[in-house]
Amino acid sequence: MAIMKIFFSTLPRNIIFCFKGRNILWQLAAIILTAISVASGFDWYYFVWTRGIGWKPFIIPAMALGSLLPLAAPVLMILVGKAFRNAKTRITGWTIGQAALIGLVISSFYKAFTGRIHPPFTIAVDTSHGFRFGFMRGGMFWGWPSSHTTIAFAMAVALAMLYPKNKVVLYCALLYALYVGLSVSTSIHWFSEFAAGVIIGSTIGFVVGKSFYSLLKD
Repeated sequence: MAIMKIFFSTLPRNIIFCFKGRNILWQLAAIILTAISVASGFDWYYFVWTRGIGWKPFIIPAMALGSLLPLAAPVLMILVGKAFRNAKTRITGWTIGQAALIGLVISSFYKAFTGRIHPPFTIAVDTSHGFRFGFMRGGMFWGWPSSHTTIAFAMAVALAMLYPKNKVVLYCALLYALYVGLSVSTSIHWFSEFAAGVIIGSTIGFVVGKSFYSLLKD
């Protein structure tokens, strides 16, 4: 129960920390990188190039993993940790759960105001420059940044922060995040939305992982 209280008490603080100090510079870096990718035409070039490759068999599992794992993994770890009285497993579950939640909140916040037009289903007209700035002009499903990527990297980096000496955890977490992020960048998102998700998600993971790390040593 104490871990649950820490989860909710640190939630608003960690959201704020994602925009404080050096972290705000990473948020700005994601925006600047997007502007460069869009203005240079790289988003459209990447779109045309990747749609000419047979990615579909690899994309569908990534979409499912990116949607289901952030929900299932934290709950499963919390339940398993509780059943076996393993505090470390429960802390890990609450940590990646908070990272996923903050990733969803921040990416949805950005989407609500940027209204980025999603890639077309066929290579026709270049829509990579399309933004509908304002509140909810483009909804919160499509757009900038990629929520799949943001959440995946938030969870992966949070895990890396919890277990900095465990190379297996580090490599598996980063491979999962890259798999999800690169897959959505070849389907429902522009490259710049993937890149921004990597930066923003990693920032979130760093903040959350750092705030929960001390619990593992108590």
